[in-house]
Amino acid sequence: MTPQMKKGLLDVCVLSVLSRGESYGYQILKDLTPYIDISESTLYPILRRLESSACLAAHSVEHDGRLRKMYRITELGRRQILDFLKDWEEIKQIYQYIEEGVKHE
Repeated sequence: MTPQMKKGLLDVCVLSVLSRGESYGYQILKDLTPYIDISESTLYPILRRLESSACLAAHSVEHDGRLRKMYRITELGRRQILDFLKDWEEIKQIYQYIEEGVKHE
């Protein structure tokens, strides 16, 4: 997958992890890596961007004597996932069209 295509999916992937429940950066990373290659240096700017756009809310909790930033999805974040899923239907149609063209070569 090209970096440009991947970038468009990462926000929705992060939101999807959080739609399953509140989490923190390292756990989000662990949850995503079986499905998509993502590093800490990529994840944390995404979390900041989603928080600043009100798709996520965050608060700090103490864990083992340190503060851990916990994230949860907001209603706006859930709507973003639903919008992605609607768009995905259109993308699947385009994919099928391209695939049919390749088969006819």
